[in-house]
Amino acid sequence: MGSLARPAMLYDRTTEWRELSEFAIAAERGATLGLVYGRRRQGKTLMLELLTEAHGGFMFTALQQSSAQNLRDLAESYARFVGVPGAAFGGWREATDALLGLGERSDQPVPVVLDEFPFLLESERSLTSIVQTALSPRSRARRESQARLILCGSALTTMRGLLGGSAPLRGRSALELMVHPFGFRDAAGFWGLERDPDLAFRVHALVGGTPAYREMCVDAPSDTRDFDAWVAHRLLNPAGAMFREGNVLLHEQSEVGDPTLYYSVLAAISRGAHRRGQIAAALGRKDSALTYPLVMLEHTLLIERLEDALRERRPIYRIAEPAIRFHQLVIRPAEARLVRHAAEQVWADSADTVSSLIYGPHLEDLARDWCLSHAEPASIGGRASRAQPAVLACRGCRSSHELDVVAVAAQPAGADRIIAIGEVKSTTKRVDVNAVRRLDHIRDLLPADRIQGPPRLLLFSRSGFTKDLHTIAGDRTDVQLIDLPRLYAGG
Repeated sequence: MGSLARPAMLYDRTTEWRELSEFAIAAERGATLGLVYGRRRQGKTLMLELLTEAHGGFMFTALQQSSAQNLRDLAESYARFVGVPGAAFGGWREATDALLGLGERSDQPVPVVLDEFPFLLESERSLTSIVQTALSPRSRARRESQARLILCGSALTTMRGLLGGSAPLRGRSALELMVHPFGFRDAAGFWGLERDPDLAFRVHALVGGTPAYREMCVDAPSDTRDFDAWVAHRLLNPAGAMFREGNVLLHEQSEVGDPTLYYSVLAAISRGAHRRGQIAAALGRKDSALTYPLVMLEHTLLIERLEDALRERRPIYRIAEPAIRFHQLVIRPAEARLVRHAAEQVWADSADTVSSLIYGPHLEDLARDWCLSHAEPASIGGRASRAQPAVLACRGCRSSHELDVVAVAAQPAGADRIIAIGEVKSTTKRVDVNAVRRLDHIRDLLPADRIQGPPRLLLFSRSGFTKDLHTIAGDRTDVQLIDLPRLYAGG
């Protein structure tokens, strides 16, 4: 199956572009349907614009306006595309047939994109049924057209719902592509920080991997000496585009009904209340009152639910979007001071919070990501299918031990196998030999039926390791030391 060459102006997105372009130029006769979705500012529209330009396709971006207004605007765009001035549509059924008919005007597949599709659904709920009928197995479009109809949107629950349950389009789509933020390594390259892992880590911990944030910040910090001034000027400046981004992200989700409750949940998780009971206690609410907001925040990718690797039904919740965590912990508590141009002082006063509640949790996230996406099998004892935190009881010391990383390999038969356990340190102090001794002790407590041979011991550190620890790791094959350079460039 072929695909279009990725445009030079499209950074990375290799997999997404391949999937999208393979769908768009597939030679099979008959119109087909594809869905593209993801949070705003991930580059979906840019990819689709480049796709239609490269393959002579049509693209229309809906607005949040009435059905009649969008229908009129669509007709004008269609008229310009086909060169028939004054074309008009009598309704959405006629418009859909005309769009799919574009695939009859060419001897090759034609991508036809409806961007911001949820805006169309807000005022025309029957549109999905119209598309369903137009793409029925015996329809003209399925027999005669080579249109590749792509519906794109940022309302995640709405877009996922198009193919779920008894939805009209269930079973009709040949492509369901979700566009995520860049991973931490790709983000470092996108920001031009791949040669400075510590700076790349700091930036990613505050703004994450959303591509548009690079332009919204105007520039990237030139080096670690410039970092504090960059944060004050680009992130904590009320006149800057990023200042209210962590607030806007929640408001963009149309499914959110009570913003105050959702903000409270996000604030509690940001401040370290990771378990459901802890969140409920922080909010002064019953545990049962959190079911819906937690599910919605998870569905909109603002938080992530991580299961305990060793204990069922003991999940933790983490902030999935760094910009929200930064807003909750740094901007929101000091907004009155920030609007009075006290950015430098606010940033200095936030040092402890940033170290413990931003850099610490973020490095744990990257460590788990490294195990899944970048680690060589020889480093962690196999291919990890899951990397999760865990809490392990210790009868000998009458307490429990927290593990930041438990790498698990799926088995064709039987229970999944633990292949590595790890600890993550984001402090400015180098990790010493006590960290290995702790992991040695914890490894002895692991359930015997979950291991085959001793799991690897992984130590992640932002500030490196002591000489004695390097010596121990050099003498042992089961100990791996992962500093920032290795996290960002090694396996």
